[in-house]
Amino acid sequence: MIQLFHVYKSYGRHRAALEDITFRIEKGEFALLTGPSGAGKTTLLKLLFGLERPDSGQVVIQNRNIARLKESSLPYLRRSIGFIFQDFKLLQKKTVFDNVAVALQITAASPTEIRRRVLEVLESVGLEHKRELLPVMLSAGEQQRLCVARSIVGHPTIVLADEPTGNLDADQAADIVDLLKAINAKGTTVVVATHHREIVSRVQRRVIVLKQGKIVEGNR
Repeated sequence: MIQLFHVYKSYGRHRAALEDITFRIEKGEFALLTGPSGAGKTTLLKLLFGLERPDSGQVVIQNRNIARLKESSLPYLRRSIGFIFQDFKLLQKKTVFDNVAVALQITAASPTEIRRRVLEVLESVGLEHKRELLPVMLSAGEQQRLCVARSIVGHPTIVLADEPTGNLDADQAADIVDLLKAINAKGTTVVVATHHREIVSRVQRRVIVLKQGKIVEGNR
């Protein structure tokens, strides 16, 4: 499902973000990327989503080497990958419903299909009754649940989450972790970057530890 072979990524001559990263994540697996701030977790997720390109090495997603894909092919790959951003990246002038619907509109789905799937996914995250509200009218936990809904409405095979509980209190964080576990239980591969030990303890799945851009534990 996800394979990295000897991946290197640097920002400028003296800033190595990732060094010799090699690991494999199987289909349906739930994996946690942990390590301190600056360890390379976000850079790694960006490589998996095609937002960054490696300086060298291979990033293979569903048997496609992202490093060799043309820019025009990346949007099609991303349709099979949901991404949950730490800072939400919600459209503030659009309703809860429309924030989720936009992920389907680019796929040319019919209005009837969009409405059915959006309402279905909003119900699954407990936001169906707030579908006409703007993001600013939601709590931080609700905004993150909205981000989860947006990431899964396209039925992705992979969900990537970058510090999905970083801006939440303990109860809100627990809700998001439980949502991610439920998504994984349906067969979706989930990769979560986090530095919170509480999340690692709650999930109790495979842990890949990064330190200064290198894997120090969990590669296989």
